[in-house]
Amino acid sequence: MIIKNNERKIVMSEIVIISGSPSEFSRSDQVLKYLGELLKGERFSVTHISVRDVPQSDLFTGKYDSPAVKKIATLIQDAQGVIVGSPVYKAAYSGILKALFDILPQDVLKHRPVLPLMTGGSPSHLLAIEYTLKPLLATLKGHNLKGLYLLDSQIDKQKQNPIIDEDILQRTKKQLYYFIETINSQRFITSSSL
Repeated sequence: MIIKNNERKIVMSEIVIISGSPSEFSRSDQVLKYLGELLKGERFSVTHISVRDVPQSDLFTGKYDSPAVKKIATLIQDAQGVIVGSPVYKAAYSGILKALFDILPQDVLKHRPVLPLMTGGSPSHLLAIEYTLKPLLATLKGHNLKGLYLLDSQIDKQKQNPIIDEDILQRTKKQLYYFIETINSQRFITSSSL
């Protein structure tokens, strides 16, 4: 969607997917890319943001007013929904993801459905999504959905569809379609109130 704002055109991204993985070819990244493809199949525009794309100096020095950080904030604020994914590190999300969220506006996720996703090597880290990622997203005013936790053994990052466990794949699709329904419901409410 394109809108005019002070005589300039801004392309609005309907869905923003944020990867908190510092690794270039991680399991969580591959799952997020797959979800992006499913969303494109449902006629959403999708923008992927990786913590690796943010200048390290901005993250390290907390430069909240840098052009790169301002652009990310605008993309998120213009989105209809956000998916945030991270591998589990020491029973929590990645530190670099926290560094990014620390320099974004305090209400950057306000009124947006957010689908949290984490990947990890053990079922014992399942609660990391509940006790670490969801509270972080809530402090940024996001509307957290149930979320997804996938084991590394359920993901083959070499495949186009990286989720190799059929039950997990169906659960993932179910969560994604609930995310879509939530976005569509908000659109209907917004357009009805105009």
